[in-house]
Amino acid sequence: MMFEKKILIVRLSAVGDVIRTLPAVKAIKSYYPSASLTWMVEEPSRAFLESQPEIDEVILFPRQKWSAGMKSPKGWYKTIRDVQTFIQTLRQKKFDLVLDFHGILKSGLLSFLSGAPGRIGFERTSSKEGNFLFSNIKVKLPERRVSRFVRNFSLLNGLGLEVPPQNYPLFIPEKDKEYVKYFFDQLGPLPFPTIAIHPGTSPKTHYKRWFPERYAQLADRLVRELKASILFTWGPGELDWVKQIQMRMQEPSFIGLQTHSLTQLGEIYRNCDLFIGGDTGPMHIASLMGIPVVVIYGPTDPVLNEPFGVHQKVIKNVGCNPCRNRSCQRLKCLETISVDDVFKATREVLRITA
Repeated sequence: MMFEKKILIVRLSAVGDVIRTLPAVKAIKSYYPSASLTWMVEEPSRAFLESQPEIDEVILFPRQKWSAGMKSPKGWYKTIRDVQTFIQTLRQKKFDLVLDFHGILKSGLLSFLSGAPGRIGFERTSSKEGNFLFSNIKVKLPERRVSRFVRNFSLLNGLGLEVPPQNYPLFIPEKDKEYVKYFFDQLGPLPFPTIAIHPGTSPKTHYKRWFPERYAQLADRLVRELKASILFTWGPGELDWVKQIQMRMQEPSFIGLQTHSLTQLGEIYRNCDLFIGGDTGPMHIASLMGIPVVVIYGPTDPVLNEPFGVHQKVIKNVGCNPCRNRSCQRLKCLETISVDDVFKATREVLRITA
């Protein structure tokens, strides 16, 4: 059946949430290859989405620019004009359908202002800030708590698609494959298992970071007892953090090359046998690349943030987690997770995949 609809996808931020929305959007293209898919997103995820062939067009939602412009009378006037032009341009594209994966007031308004006659969103209890008022096709989630991946696939029911959550791997451009291949060629053959450890988090989520001395102790133990090769990956502002961990180690390890895109990071993980790290975007990228992951959960929800594929969760319920207390000083939820806990989870995953 031909399905030549023009579809607008709305999932604005954050990078990790965009990553977890991508498999559901790729599923739309898989089932309806004639559909045209346009994704509205904020700047941090723009280049990543433009690299994925299933996405026909990416529209930048300039939130930061507009927010800065509203801080002065002169900027306020120009910003209002920019918003008007943005909406006019959006409506001129004449979308048939909007899928609002974000589910907040801002995304609901954008969905409505697009002028699309069909606006698919989550029903009242599964959305926030009155978002449900802007959709005319409302999707109800399962009664049980589900992961973001399951949530996003559930929205496809509004298109008449009942698709079980499944992995649609990231597309890696050839130039990124070559960039990463050169790095691994310099290292030479690495013994099994090659384990990627990503100890960092985004600057706003330091409260999700396990402790550097424990990452160092874990890495040493993985080398000694499992004969593993350890490769630390890092993002902007995280290199010093990784070097602190490596300096605490007694066994040899490698620091990954600087990556300039999420697809380069994904290609690094494709060349590894296992990922260890916290609840971050890189963890979800690793899971989408098809390698098993061990996730260290502190304050974040292990159900909502569950990865795809083979994985082990390391979490201790201390009574106050999950939470979103970014200023927490105790971090008891992370303090109670021992090196032995993570080592056992790693060994279990490797036993499953061996």
